[in-house]
Amino acid sequence: MDKKVTIVGAGMTGSTTAHWLADKEIADLVLVDVVDGMPQGKALDMQEAMPIIGKDVTITGTNDYGPTAGSDIIVITAGLPRKPGMSRDDLLAANTAIVSKVAEETIKLSPDAIYIVLTNPLDVMTYLTWKKTGIPANRVIGQAGVLDSARMRAFVAMELGVSVENINCYVLGGHGDSMVPLTRHSNVAGVPLNKTMSKERLDAIVDRTRKGGGEIVSLLKQGSAFYAPAAGVAQMAEAILKDKQLIVPAAVYMQGEYGLKDIYFGAAAQLGANGVEKIIEYELNDDELAELQKSAQGVAKNIAALGL
Repeated sequence: MDKKVTIVGAGMTGSTTAHWLADKEIADLVLVDVVDGMPQGKALDMQEAMPIIGKDVTITGTNDYGPTAGSDIIVITAGLPRKPGMSRDDLLAANTAIVSKVAEETIKLSPDAIYIVLTNPLDVMTYLTWKKTGIPANRVIGQAGVLDSARMRAFVAMELGVSVENINCYVLGGHGDSMVPLTRHSNVAGVPLNKTMSKERLDAIVDRTRKGGGEIVSLLKQGSAFYAPAAGVAQMAEAILKDKQLIVPAAVYMQGEYGLKDIYFGAAAQLGANGVEKIIEYELNDDELAELQKSAQGVAKNIAALGL
């Protein structure tokens, strides 16, 4: 296969991302992790599943970066996961060191790669990856809004008893409790959300969306979500490798959109062969814009803490 995707961090999220991607049969895969034998074992196990599902994908596990050379996409999931009671921002210091090393090592071997970042705090780690790789900002993207919007769609489907395929939800802003679900722009088969349920039920869904990751962390007690985040990464990687021009919410570099500059932040992004092909701006009312700018303040504060 002439396409290669490297996933750095072969824990639950990384290995599940490989699983989703292998099933799509769009690229060979490399799993990288510091734990001796773990990425090799998972890769071999997954390789042995390929005859069963009929997919011709080569999956390699490694503890060094050599096999990652020439990757089309680098996925960064490496980092410490949240524990109950922790916010994403609590991971800032520890994950800064991890992501910095990953970015610096992988870019040497794959100078033309597009990066998809999943490590928390998401927006800040995406900004860090951009700085450490030194590549154009359109080639570094954070997976956040895809996941947040999917969670909101799932909650709406549970509430209304309709297919998730009929539901379109858009969540912008920082990947944290200050994210901004756009209820005016979200709909069920074209019908605005506020026309499908009471304000109280919609407000509850918005609140659950904002706390969706924390809800899973509190239930698992060890580790954090991995099925849905991994599926989100796979969707983004497929859009890039197939040049689909798919529009999804993602953490992208802002250059004046919504009045924001020099931060990575959740917005609607058109994904294709060049990474972020275009940022789509929604028409926001004063309340929505105020929420978005409040969310941006928290992201900007954490980016400033990096001292880059």
